[in-house]
Amino acid sequence: MEQFEKSNTQAKKGLLEKIKLYLSKKTLPPHTDRRKFDHDFAISTSFHGVHNIVRNPSRIRKVIWLLVVLGSISLLVWQVYSRLVNYFRWPTTTSMEVQYVEKIEFPAVTFCNLNRFQAGAAATFGIIFFLWNIVSKVLHLQEISTNSTGSKEAIDFLASERNFSITEFVKENGFYLNSSTLLECEFFGKPCGPEDFAHVFTEYGNCFTFNHGENIQAKEKVSVSGRGLHLLFNVNQEEFTDDPTLGFVDAGITFVIHSPMKVPQFDGLGLSSPVGMHTRVTIRQVKTVHQEYPWGECNPHMKLQNFRTYSTSGCLQECKAWHIKKQCGCLPFLLPGNGIECDLQKFYNCVSPVLDHIEIKGLCTVGTHNSSCPVPCEETEYPAFISYSTFPSQKALKYLSKKLNQSQQYIRENLVNIEINYSDLNYKITQQQKAVSVSELLADVGGQLGLFCGASVITIIEIIEYIFTNFYWICILFLLKIPEMAQGAPAPQNHLGNKDSIEVC
Repeated sequence: MEQFEKSNTQAKKGLLEKIKLYLSKKTLPPHTDRRKFDHDFAISTSFHGVHNIVRNPSRIRKVIWLLVVLGSISLLVWQVYSRLVNYFRWPTTTSMEVQYVEKIEFPAVTFCNLNRFQAGAAATFGIIFFLWNIVSKVLHLQEISTNSTGSKEAIDFLASERNFSITEFVKENGFYLNSSTLLECEFFGKPCGPEDFAHVFTEYGNCFTFNHGENIQAKEKVSVSGRGLHLLFNVNQEEFTDDPTLGFVDAGITFVIHSPMKVPQFDGLGLSSPVGMHTRVTIRQVKTVHQEYPWGECNPHMKLQNFRTYSTSGCLQECKAWHIKKQCGCLPFLLPGNGIECDLQKFYNCVSPVLDHIEIKGLCTVGTHNSSCPVPCEETEYPAFISYSTFPSQKALKYLSKKLNQSQQYIRENLVNIEINYSDLNYKITQQQKAVSVSELLADVGGQLGLFCGASVITIIEIIEYIFTNFYWICILFLLKIPEMAQGAPAPQNHLGNKDSIEVC
């Protein structure tokens, strides 16, 4: 390392010696030629006002023009400085535009039963509610008290049921979608069925997504406002149940409206439709475009391994999956990726503590450009307006009771009617834009140069050439004067009176 630094130092010294040698061979122009060069520059430069100082015979006018030029230069420096400061604050503006179209893509809708498990299975495995809360922490972080009585029951259950698979349990004993739970389905006037829904795991267990990104229905578009997706669910409260002691006391369907290319996110975005109600949801499509850093907080280079489009929810899932796989050597089935599935023992002993560690240490963060998961550069949202009415009416109640061969009370307590439509065939684009671009900055600075000094890029090149030429002459003068000063300097005297003193060079 020292040899490398020495070689670099020697190379620099060698270059300086070559430059000195080259300059020392050059002759310095006469003083009159240098003054003539200064005078010619002053009277020929395109920098306005300078020639008035040189050519004007009156000293008073020279002083006035000198003050004018200096004042203009001061104002120019102040204006350019303020423009540069404003540019490097990275300001942005937000524009909103409404685009009217003939056809518009319908979003994906993920439906879940508020009661997650079948009553028989929940009675057999009563600990499943506590265990599922631990498992679902990978999607929705929540604090689990390790000192609760459920913990001891969980440990005993894990010790006795080593081959218990939470994945298979939820698939077989969670909410299912067939002709008995999906009584009616109509999309844009065409019939649909359970085969048009894709299964997905969420914190509500088994859920089903209509218009999934890989589903053929995603290619269809709505061409008439006020018509969309109409569904009639049977939540079958007698068959499905949740533990009311854990706070699950509602009955109905919860759903979230999202982009077909985005994973469903119920936390803070889920809508609910209770039994015995007709829920009408009117949606709009809003596209948001964010600027990359430093103007905004998005990172256009962020890509996800398991999702085609970037989203903060998908990024968070991949971030958690990476930490869990690294610490536990397995991967929860609720998270994307390839790896050995974590069993309940790993969930309880490793995955849950790792999730708490991730939350406490802030290992998976969202929002800013330097966070683990910055905001996407472009995202599509579907704000909804929701209204309710009693379902069914008295006459419709009698009709459905005969049709389904069920009592009127059963109809009131189990049926959920949901209708999702577009309000208008348009979408709103909210776009974050750079307030000042590089071209606008150059134009602004150029305008200030022209306003105060009548200068342009050519003027700046003239000034640079003038400064460089004078600097070149100063260097030659400096190299010529030093040897003359060294030769004319008196020899050093020996203050001790030694006549045989040696002169040191």
